[in-house]
Amino acid sequence: MRPLRLALKTTVWAALPALAIGLAAAPAVLAPTPAHAQIGIGIGLNINIAPPALPVYEPPPLPGPGYLFTPGYWEYGEAGYYWVPGTWVQPPSVGLLWTPGYWGFVGGFYRFNAGYWGPHVGFYGGINYGFGYTGGGYFGGEWRGGGFAYNEAAYGGGRFFGGVHVNTFNRTIINNTTINRVSYNGPGGVGVRPSPQEASFAREQHVQPTAAQLQNRTAAAGNPQFRASVNHGAPAVAAVQHPGQFSGPGVVRANAAETRANAAETRANAAETRANANETRANTAAERANTHGERANTAGERVNNAGERANTAGERANPAAERTQARPAGVRPQARPAAARPEARPMAAPRPMAAPRPMAAPRPMAPRPAPRPAPRPAGGHPEEHRG
Repeated sequence: MRPLRLALKTTVWAALPALAIGLAAAPAVLAPTPAHAQIGIGIGLNINIAPPALPVYEPPPLPGPGYLFTPGYWEYGEAGYYWVPGTWVQPPSVGLLWTPGYWGFVGGFYRFNAGYWGPHVGFYGGINYGFGYTGGGYFGGEWRGGGFAYNEAAYGGGRFFGGVHVNTFNRTIINNTTINRVSYNGPGGVGVRPSPQEASFAREQHVQPTAAQLQNRTAAAGNPQFRASVNHGAPAVAAVQHPGQFSGPGVVRANAAETRANAAETRANAAETRANANETRANTAAERANTHGERANTAGERVNNAGERANTAGERANPAAERTQARPAGVRPQARPAAARPEARPMAAPRPMAAPRPMAAPRPMAPRPAPRPAPRPAGGHPEEHRG
C-alpha cells in the first residue's frame, strides 16, 4: 500500500457563525454567504483507498416539523475512514436544501467534496444515498410557503414521521441510475458527470453545514465503533434522530448482512480500479519507452545521413586524388609564365605655372584744351588799350 499524500486545501466548513447561533439558543437561522467566504482552513487528504460501501438502513423517526434528513456518509480521519450517521437537522433558513458531500476518484486518488446548503440540490457525485437522493436531484420533499412538505414515497410511506403533524404528498420516485451502495464517483464507482443544470446550481450562493451537523461529525470521529477498521464497513449505528446522540431512543442500526455484501462488492470494485490504474501506468510507461526508442532511431538515422554525406564527399575527393597519382613522380607541372604587364607610362612632368601678368600702368590723363578766345565783334577792330 502506498503511503498517503497530504495536500493543503480549503475546507468548506463555516462553523463559527452557526456555532455562535447555537450558543445563543437562537433559532438556527444563518444568512446565506458566498461559498468563497469560508471560515477556517483545514487539511485535505489524497487517499489511495476507496471508501467503503454505504450501509443499508432506514431513517429514524422525524423529531418535529421543519427538519430535513441529511444522509450518512464516510469521512476520513487519523484512523482512516469512519462513518458519520445520518440525522435530522433544521436547515439554516427557510427555503434551503441540503446537497450531500461525496468522494471522487481524481488523479489516482480519492478526494472528498463537502456538502452545502443552497436553494437547489446540486451535484453529489451520482451517489444513491436514498431518502430522496437518488443520484441526481432531490425527491424527498419541497418547500411550500414557509413550511416543508415531505414526500411519503421517500420515507417508507410516511411511517417514519412518528405521529408528527406535517404536510405530506406522495410522488413516485423513478431511479434513472443503477441502484447500488457505491459511495464514490469515478472508475469502479459511479460514472456520472454534472448536468448543465447542476453545474449552474454550483455557482449559486451556498451556506456551510450547521453547528448540529458539525457536532454529529465530531462525535462520530471520536467514537471507535464508527471506524471502518473496527466495523469493517458495517457500522452498528447507521442513523440517529438527534445529532451526536448514538445511544437510546431514535438510534437506527444498519442491515448488517446486506451492508457486508455491499462492502465486499465495493472492495472488489476497488481492486479492479487499482488493477486498471496499474495497467494504465504500465501502458504509459510502454508508450514512453516507445517514444524513447523512436527518438533513438531518429538519432541513428541522423548519424547514417551524416555518414552518407561523408562518403559522398570522399567520392568527390577520389577523382582529384587519381589525377594527382597519374603524374610522374618528382615532376612538377610547369607553372604558366605570368603574362607580361605593360610598362607603366612615365608620369608627365608638371606644367610650369604661368607667370602672373603685369598690371597695366594707368593711362595719363589727356590735357584739357585751352579755352578759345572770345569772338570779335563784327565790323570793327577792337580798341587798343592805351596806357
